[in-house]
Amino acid sequence: MNQHRYSDPEIAAVYRVIAERRDMRHFIPTPVAPEMLTRILQAAHQAPSVGLMQPWRFVRITDANLRKSIHKLVDEERIHTAHAIGEHENTTRMAEFLKLKVEGILDCGELLIATLCNNREQHIFGRRTLPEMDIASVSCAIQNMWLAARAEGLGMGWVSIFDPVKLSELLHIPADAKPIAVLCLGHVNTFYKEPMLVETGWKQAKPLSEMIMENVWK
Repeated sequence: MNQHRYSDPEIAAVYRVIAERRDMRHFIPTPVAPEMLTRILQAAHQAPSVGLMQPWRFVRITDANLRKSIHKLVDEERIHTAHAIGEHENTTRMAEFLKLKVEGILDCGELLIATLCNNREQHIFGRRTLPEMDIASVSCAIQNMWLAARAEGLGMGWVSIFDPVKLSELLHIPADAKPIAVLCLGHVNTFYKEPMLVETGWKQAKPLSEMIMENVWK
């Protein structure tokens, strides 16, 4: 008997929230209760981070005009991404991409920008050979938010279609910090039964068996 093991219902709840987490794009404008937002951000802050550097910073967007400006930046990059897909693949794939809803910036109850902190070069522990571990740490914080939000009945979407330099200028982010995610958080009418890109036929998820190797890469 493992004395550290959670109860069966508690374990089931953990696996359930992992399985039912979705990258949401469709929201309803119902406000997010302040205490709920605090709990979700606290979950982010409890994420593991290499060398305990805690590189995550969150900018909460409460100005409506600023939200519109962020949406404009994302839409500009959406068009650039579509053209890049057309050049890399074909015009049919480009047209399919343009039909996808890739963000819910104007609809979600809360909009947050997740960034890497500035002065990261002072953090050496765990980053000397893998400096990108700062991004991994922020990603863990975002995943914590996602799972907490789903458990609370809220949807969250990670938008990465933006020019980080332009977004930094818009939000007065220091030159050595970097935005890595526009996070749409809020109430939804329903959660996708499958990841949206699977539901829309954009892509199929690969099975776990294709991701595991033993001893050597093969």
